[in-house]
Amino acid sequence: MFDMAADKAEKEKLYPKGVKYVGEASAVATHMLRHEDINGSNRLFGGRLMEWIDDVAGIAARLQCGGNVTTAAIDTLEFKYPAFLNDIVVIEAWVTHVGNTSMEVRADSYVVDPASGEQRMINHAYLTEVCVDEEGHPTRVPWGLVATNEEQHAECDGARRRAEIRKMRRQEGV
Repeated sequence: MFDMAADKAEKEKLYPKGVKYVGEASAVATHMLRHEDINGSNRLFGGRLMEWIDDVAGIAARLQCGGNVTTAAIDTLEFKYPAFLNDIVVIEAWVTHVGNTSMEVRADSYVVDPASGEQRMINHAYLTEVCVDEEGHPTRVPWGLVATNEEQHAECDGARRRAEIRKMRRQEGV
């Protein structure tokens, strides 16, 4: 069973500035799709959505580390549902895990129906952001991250598994 107090106490020892709670380092962006966002199939251009996701994830990571970041990897970029001209797209991003110099950020994108408020998930992604110094070199993330409930703790465990998979891929040269 997840023990938030023990997790917090352990992480406060590891990070020089202490800890932040899941959700404190988060960002939201809203876009209404215009002609320049649409591809030849009259749907949201996937590259545009990737750009927006990268921006919002970078903001969440900067809020966590208090400095500059660079995107090191994008995992599990799944396009689940299309978006069309005049659709309202919302992207929510939050830090799910903090390592030594890197952070994992989850970004969920969805279309909102303005009449009903209904949300349809269009994309789900995980990004690895690296905290960098003024010269662009990786530097330690000064703030740890503490989950406040079982769901957040499970997300953090998943982040550790995804990090291990990325490490194995690098070692295999994939």
